[in-house]
Amino acid sequence: MPRVSRLILVLGDQLDLRSAAFDGFDPKSDAIWMAEVAEESTKVWSTKPRIAMFLTAMRHFREALRGRGWNVIYHEMGAHAAFAEALQASVTKLKPQTLVMVHAGEWGVQREIEKVAEVLKVPLEVREDRHFLCTTAEFAKHAEGRKQLRMEFFYREMRQRIGCLMEKDKPVGGQWNFDHDNRGSFGKDGPVLRVPPRRFKPDAITQEVIAMVNERFAKHPGKLEDFDWPVTEEEARVALTDFIEHRLAEFGQYQDAMWTNEPWLYHSRLSAAMNLKLLDPREVIAAVEKAWRDGKAPLAAVEGFIRQILGWREYVRGIYWRFMPDYLERNAMQANEPLPEFYWTGETDMNCLRDSITQTLRYGYAHHIQRLMVTGLFALLFGVHPRRVHEWYLAVYVDAVEWVELPNTLGMSQYGDGGVMASKPYVASGKYIQRMSNYCSGCRFDPAQSTGPKACPFTTLYWDYLLQHEPKLRQNQRMSMQVRNLARLDESKREAIQKQAKQLREAYSKAS
Repeated sequence: MPRVSRLILVLGDQLDLRSAAFDGFDPKSDAIWMAEVAEESTKVWSTKPRIAMFLTAMRHFREALRGRGWNVIYHEMGAHAAFAEALQASVTKLKPQTLVMVHAGEWGVQREIEKVAEVLKVPLEVREDRHFLCTTAEFAKHAEGRKQLRMEFFYREMRQRIGCLMEKDKPVGGQWNFDHDNRGSFGKDGPVLRVPPRRFKPDAITQEVIAMVNERFAKHPGKLEDFDWPVTEEEARVALTDFIEHRLAEFGQYQDAMWTNEPWLYHSRLSAAMNLKLLDPREVIAAVEKAWRDGKAPLAAVEGFIRQILGWREYVRGIYWRFMPDYLERNAMQANEPLPEFYWTGETDMNCLRDSITQTLRYGYAHHIQRLMVTGLFALLFGVHPRRVHEWYLAVYVDAVEWVELPNTLGMSQYGDGGVMASKPYVASGKYIQRMSNYCSGCRFDPAQSTGPKACPFTTLYWDYLLQHEPKLRQNQRMSMQVRNLARLDESKREAIQKQAKQLREAYSKAS
């Protein structure tokens, strides 16, 4: 084989046919390098749906590249155990003049590649990832001189920059944010879902991956019987159209609502396709905005969805690269409990957690309120070490890439960064879950009770959390009302709550 001029490195979350890595690609002298390695599935104990999602999307992308007549050097699972080992072996054999890549989505992977290039003395060209609408340099400029970073101000800047949902220099509808219109819950009869989300039947490539994952990763949690995610650019576009036609209009009002045995509700199922870069966020934003202009969806729904992509998604990436690598070690509330074992099995007598975790293990998916206000909330109140929570979220969700998952989990969900991501800890009692779902119906626990045999663990741990962290929380204006409510508890009630919280931690920690 003649010597490769440029070796283009494509990672598992960089499946973008318009990637800057391919700029100037010469099929006669350049080659593309991709690798499946077991290390990516075991450094956090990844679930079968997550493993399968990455591997089948990578293999489909390989075929798309080869369809262009491009030389793709692809290592399937088993050739090498570790990423750096696979890369070093290929570079040593091929002797490329230059390595080319767009910036990785994980700090550790980027450093691994840089180290291999340094050890082998091969130039490494790192290009800006134009999949995103805000570069890391632009985010740094936004953050410069600010005492606090807040997504809302960043989001407004992004709206103005790209002219999204704008009338000249003003937001359409006269306001930037319609969040207050997007907090609806279902009535007692539950959601009325007209058309279920479009499913994508596994083709031969996906079936081969599913069989391999079931065999090679048999001991990993999760199931693959229901695997039906979009795994190509074409399928991702079909999924986008399906969401806009059938669920976008109701998405806004019910985006925070939950219902037993209803994993999808009005959500888009697009996050994995976007995070693996099968789908360009510009295309998504433009299509959703057009739906509003065409009268197919209300402004509140459209603005709420666009805010998640243009605001939140771009914002968390900026946070990640601004504060890594030390961000990973932050633990502002000094939480040190282990993650309860039921997070890996779903075997718990708390209905909300059982439903959310069982769904997660089955599909590799839960929507943002299930993540923030059920699985995340319990971990926060229980006092789980934020890094353990981060590792679980990174392991179980098909859309989990570290740049997006870490700030959302450690920062937003667990308040481990002490307020960089969120202005307050997102803490609530079981009454919040009761209001936003039907999970409490038939559950043996009562969300109104904090002590006694029927006390909801969320409610017990909520009051215990406020008691534990009262001095620190008093300094946060947004927590003032919740902290003031502690005055309603006399000494005997406080002692009873703290005793029951201790018993809960001992019981769930023993099972871990």
